[in-house]
Amino acid sequence: MASASSPAVPGNVLLTCAGRRNYLVRYFREALAGRGLVIAADASENAAALFEADRALVVPPVGHPDYIDVLVHVCVRHGVRLLVPLNDLELPLLSRERGRLLGVGAIPVVSAPDAVDLCFDKRRTAEHLAANGIATALTFVALGDAGAAIERGELRFPVVVKPRWGTASLGIEFPHDRRELELAYELVGRRVERSIIAGASASDPGCSVLVQECLQGQEYGLDVVNDLLGRHVVTFVKWKHAMRAGETDRAETVDHPELRALGERIAALVGHIGNLDCDVFMTSAGPVVLEMNPRFGGGYPFSHVAGANLPAALLAWARGEEPDPAWLRVQPGIISAKCDRLVVKPTLRIPR
Repeated sequence: MASASSPAVPGNVLLTCAGRRNYLVRYFREALAGRGLVIAADASENAAALFEADRALVVPPVGHPDYIDVLVHVCVRHGVRLLVPLNDLELPLLSRERGRLLGVGAIPVVSAPDAVDLCFDKRRTAEHLAANGIATALTFVALGDAGAAIERGELRFPVVVKPRWGTASLGIEFPHDRRELELAYELVGRRVERSIIAGASASDPGCSVLVQECLQGQEYGLDVVNDLLGRHVVTFVKWKHAMRAGETDRAETVDHPELRALGERIAALVGHIGNLDCDVFMTSAGPVVLEMNPRFGGGYPFSHVAGANLPAALLAWARGEEPDPAWLRVQPGIISAKCDRLVVKPTLRIPR
């Protein structure tokens, strides 16, 4: 790992809230091919991705008032050309401060504020998709409305109870009857109040918990890729074989024209920048969208090992170059699975 005091290399990449995304450190380093460094930043000096980055930085947590100021300073000091955020909670902040980052020469791979809010607010996601003719899970904010839908037979147990502004499958419950629904609704609300998403939920007090239809069918993951101007380029489709801790654990790349067309519709509707991680269930009535997250999701590695190279494409766009078409293709039928490994913290002190 290079010292933070070594000369900055123009074209460096900064991964924020890097956490355990060591694979992205590797993907971007390979894509840079010696034309820049991968800098990983996190609030914890023991975050695994910091151990393997070319430079590792400890920064304040996302909710700290100095978070953006510190990132701007990092971009200037370390010659950052591309800033890639990896956590839902920082997207609204970076989106609002996009101009400051561009002003110091760093291109943030973050969407416009309206697109970020549309995806982060799961109630708004459901309403906006439905209003534009894209099927989504039945969604209720008020417990009474969900109960009435159950009485009418529109909503059936088990149902899903989850935070309206959620991340990493935090606080999700699956009640199987009315009493469990009441208890789960109250429990999730209490958990939200003392969680990392409490700040986002404060924007609409009393409406921070959702009751949703529990979708039945095969689950797919989409990487809906737009360029840095928000224009759709390609959609990669993966059949999810297994989930673990809210992330895709085993998956297979597939050629699915209907879901690729759905990805193109979503891209035009959202107008996001870079990757949009989208969860879709193929039900008896057709595809139904569950959630959208405008960032690299936990399902991207399954596209990468099948031939995609979105890090290389992003770097090309940032340089004003056209990406190699091969980077925007995947081979169908590639089955892959995640596994854990240990990385040892270097003896080199990580600067704060």
